[in-house]
Amino acid sequence: MKDRNFLDMVMEFGQQLESANRQFAELKESVAQVMEENHALQIENHHLRKRLEEVDGADVKQALKPGKRKAPAGAEIGEGHDNLARLYNEGFHVCNVHFGSSRKGEDCLFCLSFLNKQNG
Repeated sequence: MKDRNFLDMVMEFGQQLESANRQFAELKESVAQVMEENHALQIENHHLRKRLEEVDGADVKQALKPGKRKAPAGAEIGEGHDNLARLYNEGFHVCNVHFGSSRKGEDCLFCLSFLNKQNG
């Protein structure tokens, strides 16, 4: 009787170890995904800060004033499209489906369709 009880305990402990191992593997995968997303957001944040530094502060302040909806000085009609094309080339979505999120190196048919409509 004792041997059977001991064997049952060993088997149950083995199952618990397997379950804990599966949970640990899932946790490691989740942590890896969060770290990858964090890295992508840090890169995106760096690009946005760099771009913000490039923009003339006076034009930005003028464009952001309430009630003022004028384009910044020197802006041309096609400049918005050029900016969207540049953002797309830098790796960001410009389509209404995923606007502003990282493309992760993959082409997006929605973005390409949008950019081609603007050209034509």
